[in-house]
Amino acid sequence: MYKIGVLLSGCGVMDGSEIHEAVITLLALDKEGIEYICIAPNKEQTQVINHITNQPQNEQRNMLVEAARIARGNIKDIKNIKANEIDALIMPGGFGAACNLSSFAKDGVNAQILPEVEALLKELHKLKKPIGAICIAPTIVAKVFGNENVEITIGTDKNTAGALEQMGAKHTDKSVNEIVIDQKNLIVTTPAYMLGKGPKEIEAGITKLVKAIIQLVKEFKKESVLANKQ
Repeated sequence: MYKIGVLLSGCGVMDGSEIHEAVITLLALDKEGIEYICIAPNKEQTQVINHITNQPQNEQRNMLVEAARIARGNIKDIKNIKANEIDALIMPGGFGAACNLSSFAKDGVNAQILPEVEALLKELHKLKKPIGAICIAPTIVAKVFGNENVEITIGTDKNTAGALEQMGAKHTDKSVNEIVIDQKNLIVTTPAYMLGKGPKEIEAGITKLVKAIIQLVKEFKKESVLANKQ
């Protein structure tokens, strides 16, 4: 049985994980019979937004506590997860990916990645374990792996695509129901709500991403078995 981590950044599109993207990811994994492990940093969000008014609120919320709403309480602190415990990682989007897991929303190409997030991604990459990034989350991939010329997509937004390429990534325009598979770096991306207008539209791309991640896991496992037999 494979185990795939789902990295969350809170709960809500404006200040955490995009809930539709997160739930569709979990549903797609469940339909494939894959065990998933929800993960989040045990840290305060950089901001809290009223999702009715889209205005900042004078309060603090914890990413792990908020993400637990999506995970129905079954969630782990990212600091307690090791790369060898999971077979792959998927990051849903939402503004939390750009302001909690990274500072891309504020700093653009000079963004900093949360140290524990960067450490886990690099260790997964080192172990040749696939990484999926949805919506705005590919900005994290670009910042961490830009020096390896990762191939990714965030859709068709020229400004964001330009920032990704400044960080060293190769961007390809894709529609909401499409994915980009970087076979060399084992990274899969899809635009989701960077382009989509509703759950039905984003579901197609996210489901393709999940299936592609699972296929990459299977291919790596097969290669590992063959290598051990030689």
